Amino acid sequence: MTDLLQEGQAWLADQLTTHASQNVVYARDADEVAVLATIGKTTFEHDDGQGAIIRTQVRDYLIDAPKLVLAGEAVLPKPGDRIKEVEGGHTYIYEAMAIAGEPCWRYSDPFRLKLRIHTKLVDEEVAG
Repeated sequence: MTDLLQEGQAWLADQLTTHASQNVVYARDADEVAVLATIGKTTFEHDDGQGAIIRTQVRDYLIDAPKLVLAGEAVLPKPGDRIKEVEGGHTYIYEAMAIAGEPCWRYSDPFRLKLRIHTKLVDEEVAG
């Protein structure tokens, strides 16, 4: 029997990639792959132990899980991986990192179709 929810989620994931994504480069050490990613954000809150609530906002990249292939092998994100995003004459470099005790990524849907990778801006390069 067909799972209509899974089919619908797959269709929505495909629409997101087709109509709301841009090219980025995902890198781990010397390995890189060009992928389409949808830009998002996540806000984390945690208690600093002194009674203050620390709120942190990170830039997320939603990438189709089967497309994240490095050196011929499907991989999952890990801290320290980098995502390069070009806008105008600037290349923004974001690093996957764990924030507020959370992992640096999670699946964005119940069927594990998209990865939501949490990043912070770590570098910027200007062309020319």
